Amino acid sequence: MKKFITILLVIVTTTFYAQDYNTKKGYIAEGYDVVAYFSNKALKGDKKFKTEFEGVKYKFTSQENLETFTKNPKKYIPQYGGYCAYAIGKKGKKVSIDPKTFEIREGKLYLFYNSWGTNTLELWTKEGAEKLKNEADKNWIKIHQ
Repeated sequence: MKKFITILLVIVTTTFYAQDYNTKKGYIAEGYDVVAYFSNKALKGDKKFKTEFEGVKYKFTSQENLETFTKNPKKYIPQYGGYCAYAIGKKGKKVSIDPKTFEIREGKLYLFYNSWGTNTLELWTKEGAEKLKNEADKNWIKIHQ
């Protein structure tokens, strides 16, 4: 019975955490290397270099980036669970992203939607990134209550 409760707790915890993240294609940032973003590069990760943190899968371009992530994973996790920062700030909605459209702001990773002629990173900048970031921070708390 004790073993069953432990397994159930692991499943529930993993499911709870995974619900907070945009894991389209099975990985955060659609499998792009979250460490590489901090070198101003959007690079698709390789299945040879993968890990899991809080029930979410991550891929990396190299063993070095994988090790960098495992030393301080919270530094590299995209804001707002990897959903479009602009949509979270503007409307409080979870919207998919284009993993090639990103910004590093104050040491944090923000991802954006960019498709069908709409680049939300451009809108984020044009409409006031700091104001939208503050709204997104508030909206993200509401989304998770």
